[in-house]
Amino acid sequence: MKRVVITGVGLLTALGKGHRETWRSLLEGRTAIGPIRGFDPASFRTRLAAEIEDFQPTEYAHRRALRTTTRNDRLAIAGAALAVRDAGLDFADYDPERAAAFVGGNKEISNPEHLLTGSLAARRPDGRADLALLGERASSAFYPLYYVEGLQSAALYHLSAAYGLKGPNAYFHGTADAGATAIGRAYRSIRRGESQVALAGGCDDAASWWVTSKMDGLGVLSTRNDLGAQAFRPYDADRSGSVLGEGAAFLVLEEREAALRRGAHLYAEISGFGSTLDSARLLTPAEDGAPLAAAMSHALEEARTPPEDVDYIATHGCATRLGDASEARALRRTFTAPDRRPVASSVKPATGHLVAAAGALNAAVCALAIDGGAVPPTLNLDRPDPACQGLDWVPGQARELPVRHALALARGLEGQQVALALTAPGDR
Repeated sequence: MKRVVITGVGLLTALGKGHRETWRSLLEGRTAIGPIRGFDPASFRTRLAAEIEDFQPTEYAHRRALRTTTRNDRLAIAGAALAVRDAGLDFADYDPERAAAFVGGNKEISNPEHLLTGSLAARRPDGRADLALLGERASSAFYPLYYVEGLQSAALYHLSAAYGLKGPNAYFHGTADAGATAIGRAYRSIRRGESQVALAGGCDDAASWWVTSKMDGLGVLSTRNDLGAQAFRPYDADRSGSVLGEGAAFLVLEEREAALRRGAHLYAEISGFGSTLDSARLLTPAEDGAPLAAAMSHALEEARTPPEDVDYIATHGCATRLGDASEARALRRTFTAPDRRPVASSVKPATGHLVAAAGALNAAVCALAIDGGAVPPTLNLDRPDPACQGLDWVPGQARELPVRHALALARGLEGQQVALALTAPGDR
């Protein structure tokens, strides 16, 4: 089996452009959460988000190439470009049929303004929708590239076109599990010799009207608008749900020996991947956290890392009542020695919940923690819930900490549980 290392990290979040800006802001305890400005949220219970200011997609792709993209696709293009630049990689040095692309996303519609413009063509004078009328007018009412720009997995095409990636590929649709699964699949592809290099990660325009309306309707978002940036409170007794953020997190993965030959910087090695399904009830995780504990155990077993050797966990920490409590139980089930439990933190109160990019962001956070010898804090954790006690959540302030072994966690709304094990590049 091949060994798989991370040689490039690309982060685009409301905290900053590039992993250095985001990482510095995380360690300084900053947050990008504030009132929603991109649209009028008055009809929603939640009116907070972490929005990226002054995003210029033309910094990452030609204007012509962006004609058939949504903001979701553009975030993916930017995150991938930042990762490739960071890796100092020329994909021309690799066989294109062994250069892979794996993307996790939550894209569901074309550009909303094009949807609204076309839909108005089916409106009767009394305001009701008329599908027969839509059939008559649709061909002229909708933007000519409406259906092309709405393709869910379009990011795969755009990344392939930009870098000539013609090898193994897949698009994973979902929430936090999607980006983490994309990285896990890329790891497996290189480990088994299926590919030599991979671009993998997640993207989501989660602060948009469409995603916010969906999540607000599902009741998983905080309604404490009065708290502003402090509304997102993982593991706190006063938590009330997530606050969304937009962004992308992509990694460049390479076979270790090839990366060493070209003199690449090795952030970390991916050493294990575990995935399970919590099928108890939709949107409701098992209270005992057993499925998540199983995913962690699978990842650690593949990594040949005993639980007591894990130093840090980038947790899901979505701040829902049952979500946080079940995650804490899963961690206590997995790390049974009270004096050897790893420190754990959630970066979501700083970046917002990046939804399909959240798990990929956690993988990047683990890689940066291993590389930099520090771990980011869990913000707004003032009064830990008794159900979440027994763990060091790194409340309030970042901490210097040598990290040799780490776990990145992600949980999907439909019950997906994902764990990625990372190791310092010289430790195996």
